[in-house]
Amino acid sequence: MRTRRFLIALPLVLALALSACGAGGASSDSEAAPDVAPAEEVATSTAAVLPDEVYQAVDAQLFPGPEGAYVGDVMPFVTKDGQLELYYLYDTSHNGQGYHPIYKYSTLDLSGYEDHGMMLNNGQGSDADPALGTGSVMQDKDGVYHLFYTGHNDTGNAGRGKECVMHASSTDRENWVKDGEPLFFAPDGYDKDDFRDPEVFWVEEEQCYWLLMSARTEELEGVVVKYTSTDLKNWEFVGPIFAPLNEYMCECPDLFKIGDYWYLTYSWDCVTYYAKSDSMYGPFVPPRDNILDGKGLMSGNGFIFYAAKTAQVDDHVYLCGWIGQAGLSADSGMYQWAGNVLVHEIVQHEDGTLGVKAPEVLDDYFTVDKPFNAAAVTDGVSIDGNNITLSANEGVFALADMGTRPASMTLECDVRLDEDGLAGFAFGGSGSDENWTVLCLDGRRDQLHYEGGYITDIAMTEPMAVTRFNFDRSSTHHVKLVCENDVVVMYVDDVKCLSSRISHGTNGAHIGVFSEGSGATFSNITISVPA
Repeated sequence: MRTRRFLIALPLVLALALSACGAGGASSDSEAAPDVAPAEEVATSTAAVLPDEVYQAVDAQLFPGPEGAYVGDVMPFVTKDGQLELYYLYDTSHNGQGYHPIYKYSTLDLSGYEDHGMMLNNGQGSDADPALGTGSVMQDKDGVYHLFYTGHNDTGNAGRGKECVMHASSTDRENWVKDGEPLFFAPDGYDKDDFRDPEVFWVEEEQCYWLLMSARTEELEGVVVKYTSTDLKNWEFVGPIFAPLNEYMCECPDLFKIGDYWYLTYSWDCVTYYAKSDSMYGPFVPPRDNILDGKGLMSGNGFIFYAAKTAQVDDHVYLCGWIGQAGLSADSGMYQWAGNVLVHEIVQHEDGTLGVKAPEVLDDYFTVDKPFNAAAVTDGVSIDGNNITLSANEGVFALADMGTRPASMTLECDVRLDEDGLAGFAFGGSGSDENWTVLCLDGRRDQLHYEGGYITDIAMTEPMAVTRFNFDRSSTHHVKLVCENDVVVMYVDDVKCLSSRISHGTNGAHIGVFSEGSGATFSNITISVPA
């Protein structure tokens, strides 16, 4: 649940805007890289050489969001017939005293969502839930459905605390009835105002229900605590099951098992993390790199993929969260709270660590191969069918154009980088806008990253959205892009992904590949679109 909204300081926004608007902008001779061309020369040298095609934005099928509003924290539930229901906090840009009612989408294939509208409204100012927070949906042994959620009231509920656990029930998952009164508040010794996000499930081994909560103590900071119950009404406090000792909160906890390992996901500081254990009782230990998607470099303004919880459909485990809405400036790589649904498929590696990949079910959605031509935009480009080899000296880049980017598409290829190479995908270069922005595979820094700036500035700018990636694990890396309108998700090797919003890649922009100061080969390139 969001408890505060962060804003970017105005001087930084202006600086980003100036940087974004000044591709190849002027700088003093002492600061300029020796091989960077003047602005007017750059504009000419990066113009696309392929003709523009007709572009048509599409209705969101993969990454839905309500019209005029945004998707907040997602609470997944899987029906007996394999349908995935995503309950979510409904956010607007004009929240009043009452906000975040719970709405619902449902889908059978992650490529078309039914909007069921509002499931649970927020209460009045005198109630414990004028604002609703994250929770979970489950079915008990008698077939009744339960929605446990966070009640939030800034008045503090007469000293009991701003946040509490609340409950609603249903027989059809469409009509929900609130209990009205809180189930419980934070126990003694825990922060009364930071106590949220109940996750409830049945534990067969103990013949009881567990309820996990995001809580906080002054000594341990953010923790996940456990309650147990046999009737979903009376709850016994057990204590912490996870305390990383370095997070203010561990929001939206979720516990699940794959193979021999148990995993705990949690979120804070704009990032979804995970920890693993041999037992559901812990201890849960975060792997050295426990981030599966990106991390914004601006604290409070990098909601790339957040508040994710899992859902298992047949043999597939999905990580269901949201990608933040665009920040105060487009293509900045900084995203604010709430946006659109975003679902990854989890991959378990041999060592028990997790990775992510594009959901396999999307292969049944992108079924039409789209032939493409490729053309050199700069020197250092060699094209052989659907294979492109690039070579660029230090301080310059090589760029190939593959034509207008379809609004909805996937692109797959194998990528080889020079040692410490930097290469990736470029978006832009249309007749109406000759500039290109880039999504990078960076062997120099062992990162996947997105700047939000232009390709001409890549050597002079720091990325705003990043995730670590070990390029030494293989000499060739398989990359898959999934694109719908401005959302672009790059998956690499079933290990990591980086989700971005690239508005500069829409409205008729082209897509291409590039390398900067190094060589790279993009082979077996295929582009697919929906039927």
